Amino acid sequence: MGISRMKTPTSIHDGLFKSFLTVPETASDFLDVHLPGHIKQICNLDTLQLQSGSFLEDELVPYYSDVLYSMETDSGVGYVYALIEHQSSPDKHMGFRLMRYAIAAMQQHLDAGNEKLPLVVPLLFYHGKTSPYPYSTNWLDEFDDPKLAKSIYTQAYPLVDVTVIPDDEIVQHKRVALLELVQKHVRQRDLLDFADTVVTLLLEHYLTEKQLDSLMEYLVRVGETSNLEKLVRTLAEQVPEHEEKFMTIAEQLEARGREQGLKQGRQEGKEFGRQEGQQEAKLTIAKKMLAAGLDTDLISETTGLSEAELAKLIN
Repeated sequence: MGISRMKTPTSIHDGLFKSFLTVPETASDFLDVHLPGHIKQICNLDTLQLQSGSFLEDELVPYYSDVLYSMETDSGVGYVYALIEHQSSPDKHMGFRLMRYAIAAMQQHLDAGNEKLPLVVPLLFYHGKTSPYPYSTNWLDEFDDPKLAKSIYTQAYPLVDVTVIPDDEIVQHKRVALLELVQKHVRQRDLLDFADTVVTLLLEHYLTEKQLDSLMEYLVRVGETSNLEKLVRTLAEQVPEHEEKFMTIAEQLEARGREQGLKQGRQEGKEFGRQEGQQEAKLTIAKKMLAAGLDTDLISETTGLSEAELAKLIN
């Protein structure tokens, strides 16, 4: 199977199958016969290269394909992968399995540094007792409504791009309105501009306590505003139900502001002291160089002191 769970290494069926199909020349003849014509016409079978068929899914479960080949194309499409799967008994979920295996091969291609997805053509080689093969190899046929599934999986997926949805439309979205509005503007505009709208939405009682806590943490950590403390105090004044929560946050922000101010003051003091110390050291060196009778241009170049500063030392 294209990427099936590890099979018994002693499987005589697999052994024979792989001994043939892992030889590029044999695989070329196989693909020349069995690839669909519209796919084969873009493939250069002379460029067949056997690929690693070992894949790891997110949960680190290993899967192994029977045979995976890459080949270049003559039409500039890029790479086509042929994933040849061996099956000795029918599997009603084979279509879905082949789709998973094909996607795993695509991911491997991207992980190798390629920018575009490759075409991966799964081929199922079957030789079981039940004949003909009783199940569809189209994964969409595994859905109760294949037509609906096709409409979902063969076109662009729904996109909720809040950056282009007007604000007056967003505020009509009830319980999700605050999420959309805040994340739309959190880095683009001053959130104080939307204080009235936020108040209105909060008064609608759409948020759970946990959602409100998450929202406030988000605003504190990420929000761009000229005065976050003022925003929170505004919410405290106009949303009495959560006044205590907002005031607590405002007081924390005020305390954090004082602490940052003190820290900045200490840092500036250290920097000033460092600069003063460097200046004193330069003056000391300059005095010694002057006492030794060295040229003032050389002293200025060495210490970085100006002629005016040196003149004060001479006088």
